[in-house]
Amino acid sequence: MFDTIVVATDGSDSVGRAVDVAVDLAARFDAAVHALYVLDTGEVESSPDEVRSDLRDALDDHGERALAAVVEAGKERDERLEVTTEVREGRPAKEVIAYAESIDADLVVTGTRGRHGENRFLIGSVAENVVRMCKVPVLTVRRLTDEDPRRVTF
Repeated sequence: MFDTIVVATDGSDSVGRAVDVAVDLAARFDAAVHALYVLDTGEVESSPDEVRSDLRDALDDHGERALAAVVEAGKERDERLEVTTEVREGRPAKEVIAYAESIDADLVVTGTRGRHGENRFLIGSVAENVVRMCKVPVLTVRRLTDEDPRRVTF
């Protein structure tokens, strides 16, 4: 059913459950996982000149940690699970869609809110744009609290 699964990560706490779901699906279907981090160039370009370089370095480091967390989650779930990592630069939704289509992915998995999404009502703008514009099926995964009665562990 699934051969290639893309999981978009920004390293936020809210994407953790999406990573777990993507890794679990990949292990169940013997699929490859492609972990994607997009360095948001709009965020860098809109920052003051005097901090732009430091912000870019911080976002690069944050992305590497986010991707390493996906690799680690894959190893914890199944040592044989293949996880490929990719860093892209640009607008996150556009880059997620382009990457998924370029590798002929079967599924894109994303959280519903990212680092800046806590102020969004239901779904973050990146996830919303990916759902609306991606030709590849998209699974959005909401972060649940420990107290949520709908919390399910795979």
